[in-house]
Order: sequence, then structure tokens, then C-alpha cells
Amino acid sequence: MNTQPQHNSAAPAIIGVAGLGVMGKNLALNIESRGFPVAVWNRSYARTEALLAEKPDSGFVPAPTIEAFVASIRRPRAIVLMLTAGSAIDAAIDQFAPLLEAGDILVDGGNSWFEDTERREQRLKAQGIHYVGLGVSGGEEGARLGPSLMPGGSAVAYEAIADVLVRIAAQTDSGACVTHVGPGGAGHFVKMVHNGIEYADMQLIAEAYHLLSAVGGMDAAQQSQVFARYNEGPLASFLIELTAQVLAVTDPTTQAPLVDQILDSAAQKGTGQWTLQAATALAIPVPVIAAAVDARIISSRKAARVQASAVYADHANAHRSSGNAALEGDALTTRLEDALWAAKVIAYAQGLDLIQAASAAHNWNIRIDECARIWKGGCIIRARLLDDIMKAFRATPAPANLLVAPDFVAPLAKAIPALRQMVQLGVSAGIPVAALAASLAYFDAGISAQLPQNLIQAQRDAFGAHTFVRRDDPDGPAHHFADWLK
Repeated sequence: MNTQPQHNSAAPAIIGVAGLGVMGKNLALNIESRGFPVAVWNRSYARTEALLAEKPDSGFVPAPTIEAFVASIRRPRAIVLMLTAGSAIDAAIDQFAPLLEAGDILVDGGNSWFEDTERREQRLKAQGIHYVGLGVSGGEEGARLGPSLMPGGSAVAYEAIADVLVRIAAQTDSGACVTHVGPGGAGHFVKMVHNGIEYADMQLIAEAYHLLSAVGGMDAAQQSQVFARYNEGPLASFLIELTAQVLAVTDPTTQAPLVDQILDSAAQKGTGQWTLQAATALAIPVPVIAAAVDARIISSRKAARVQASAVYADHANAHRSSGNAALEGDALTTRLEDALWAAKVIAYAQGLDLIQAASAAHNWNIRIDECARIWKGGCIIRARLLDDIMKAFRATPAPANLLVAPDFVAPLAKAIPALRQMVQLGVSAGIPVAALAASLAYFDAGISAQLPQNLIQAQRDAFGAHTFVRRDDPDGPAHHFADWLK
């Protein structure tokens, strides 16, 4: 940000961080390590003291009260709120707003619902205070060493804090992993979709793990080697690399793979469901993300699943095919690699389609190529694939959907048979492959010139007079046929 203050030049801090939980503390450490004096405040001063004890010779400016905290920051002040999303943010705004002046900037670094961000921005605008919704991805390590940053809000506010954000962001061969995403809630919306893609990617990997276990008969150590090999090719990404590492860890208590000791019930914090909510509102299909969210919800119903498995124990294998036994070893892992790549591309296509739709609906002017660029480092979904996505959306004209980008058509067409084979394999083996199947269904529907929804529209007209458009006159008037039921 502009390090030449307009007023109170005696104030020592360039920027402030409010909230010293794990993410807030690490972000403050990151900012301080780049040479910026940082004011720090936490509701419990004990956390502030602990940070100072950890870094006694740092550039931190501690404050026991909010008033002292605000006074210690040079104007125009920039304060990053690292607090739990929801009511805590509104409560913090209530506390800070009376102490701030026109031109000051409040930055929400949590996972806030984008409509809340826009509401808060409008509230503070009347006071002349800027509000930035800052998506931060990369977890604890990213916050400390270099996250992917997705700031939304006014261009004036972004320029005021850009120096700090560029310095603390992850760095790649394409530059710092930060960009001004767009006005209003654009930053938090893009971060939300990032998380939705993350849900999808993790579920696809989990289904691949299940196939390798149940069909391939591989233990965790063998799978670790498979995923490590995947990480050397087109699937190279943080999540594939992480999977290889996780599968290699041994439980100190049992000396068995630690992953095998973990209850099969995955939690969630809600951003995946928010993505579905936004997609529904904009009428954008995101079935892979939906399958991933559903899979977590189903996994959480552990007791019900165990009970049902006992009820169906005698029937579980009755109709399963044994015709896939020949697909094993290298043949299985190679086909699965192709299938996983295709499904990953399709999941990205859905998320990016949602961002494009929201950008058009809200006049955000989000650049998809920039989203891909800033996701290349620091964030959870960073992947080699993003270089190709960035290139695809820098073309003129940009593709309407990633699946029709020229550089993706031939590789996808080549990989789809493997995806189809893995879905068939999972279904015949009784293995739930909802995300892989949703990827395939989305692709098949998306390239179909004719779908069966003409029947649905006929049904709607028959029972509710909802009308229909004739195929031989697609731009013509709507029709109602009165004699469907005679």
C-alpha cells in the first residue's frame, strides 16, 4: 500500500491485523516478514502477548484495545479482519466503524458469503470507508508463506493495499498470486467457487482411491506410489501430491497406514453448499461439485450406512459383474489417470462457468484467465492444468466453456473413454463413483445436440399448460396443445 501517510505520521504500523487465530497469526507473521510494521489486536490480549513472545524482535505493534489498535495504524488505515465469517464480522464492523474515517479500509479475510460482503460494503460506503472482501486460500501454511489472494471491492481500495498483497502472496512464474478480482463481492465469490472446485477435486481423488483399493487390491503404500507417479504428469497438483504423502504416513499406534485408521466421515464448513446455492440461483449446472457435497453428507451418516450394509449384506454382490477383473495393475492405473484428468477438467469447467455467469449478472468483469493465474500458487487447487486454462481464456475470443477451448478438445476426446470405463467399472463393482459419473454425464449432455427434455416439456404442457416451443420453429411463439390427455 501507499507507505506515505496522509495524517498521523507518528503511527508506526502500515497495516493492522485483527484476530490472531491460526490464520490471522500466520498472515500477520507473513506481512511482518516482508518488512511491513503490523499492528496486531485480538479480543483476548493473551494471544497478542503469545505472538510477541514468539517474535520478540519483530515489527509488530501490539494493542490491548481496539482504540489503541486503530490509533497505531497510519492513515488511510487498512485493517484486515481475520475472524469467523458471519455475525462476528458484523459485530467487528460495529466496533471499528465509529473509530474509522473516510478513506480507511476494512478488509474481510474470511470465507464470507458474497452477498454479505456487498451489504457490508454498501453500509460502510455511506461513511466513506472502503470494504474489501479478500478470499485467502492456502490454509495455515499458505497464510504464513504465501497464499493465493482474491480481493474484491473498489479499485481505489485495492490500489491502496496492493503493495502489501503482492509482497505476501505466493509467487509463480506468472507473477504474484493476487489480482483485483472485481468490485463488490467478486473476491469472495471467486474464493467460494475455488472451494467448490476443491470439494470436487478431493471427491474425484477419493473415488480413484476407492477404485484402486476395491478393484485394484492396492494397499495405501502402493497407492502412494501411484499418486506420486500421477503427480509427475498432467495431473500434477497440490492435492495429488498431498494424497501421495498422506497415503504414505504410518500410524504410530498401530503401525498400519494412518489413513486406514480414520473414520470415513468427512466434515465440511459450508462453502461447497454455498457454491450450489449460487449455482442454483444463476441456473448454472455444477453436478460434480454437487456430487462432492452429497458424498460428504452421506459419509456423515455413518450409523445409518452401517445399519443398511447389514440389511443388504446377503444381496450386495448378487448382481455385480466379474467382467472387469482383467483391468488391473498398470492398465488400471493408466486408465484411471486419464479418467481423473478428464473429470478434473470438467469440474474446473463447471466452476469457471459459474464465475462467468456471476460476473455477467453482477457486472463484475472478472477475468477467468486471471483467476487461473492466481490459483497457480499458494491455494489448495493449484495444479499444472491451470497453465493451460490460463492460456485458453487469454485467447480471442475466449471460450464460452472450457470444454470447447481448442486446446482441450482433442485431449478430452481422447480421455473420455477412460472416464467412461472407470464409471462402468465402479458401477459394476458396487463402488459409489458419483463425482466421476457426474463428470461424464455433464460431458455427454453438454455435447449432445438432442436431449430428452422435449418429453419433460410435453409433460409440463400436458399437466400444467406450461407451453412449448416447436423444434421446426425454435425462435417462434410458445404453443399449448389442449388435447394431450384426450
